[in-house]
Amino acid sequence: MSKKRTEATAEAFTLKAMAKNVVVVGPPKAGAFQEKAVKPTVFRGRCDSGDIPVALTHVTKGNSIRWKVDFEMLDYHFYLPLFFEGLTETTFPYDKFACEGIHAMLDHCGHKIIPVIPQLIPHIRNALNTRNDRVMCNTLQVLQHMVMSADRVGEALVPYFRQILRIFNLFRDKKENLRGDFDYSVLKGENVAHLMNETLQMFERHGGKDAFRHIKSMIPTYESCM
Repeated sequence: MSKKRTEATAEAFTLKAMAKNVVVVGPPKAGAFQEKAVKPTVFRGRCDSGDIPVALTHVTKGNSIRWKVDFEMLDYHFYLPLFFEGLTETTFPYDKFACEGIHAMLDHCGHKIIPVIPQLIPHIRNALNTRNDRVMCNTLQVLQHMVMSADRVGEALVPYFRQILRIFNLFRDKKENLRGDFDYSVLKGENVAHLMNETLQMFERHGGKDAFRHIKSMIPTYESCM
């Protein structure tokens, strides 16, 4: 009874690949769109220890958050970066605390944002670099809200385009989404490509005279919406 011969494998353009009975395998996937593991955040620890001024409340329409302090009394230099770090969270209730908390702070005291922007950029970049659809969509919606929350916020973001727009080149033409239905995902704000293009247009409209030039330098295929 003859033994079954197993074929050896080798990477292309190697000496082993030239031998007989060797199957040449293709290169490994680059993994550009693969989700990245996220380390536990300080924000989660603060939530667990009760050190953030919000609490979860149960209402007829579902869960909501309740603030324990007045927004004018909040130290935005401390709390806004802390909540932005929580954008990488995907577990309830940490994700809810982070997203709803950020939008509430932007709604009530948008004028306090500009001095804090340098502290927010690393957390925005980290959230986008997770490659997680839900995290990216939440972050893009936050960026849009930031631009509209107060005058000159869009202009204040322009110097940081080099740090936050790199990931846009990968995903702005990608048609995959959370639900598999492109039109439905756009309607629900769950399509990464659509939100990225929408965000770039808002950056251009509200970023001042140099915004388009900076966007174009990072994303050569971007076309002006003006």
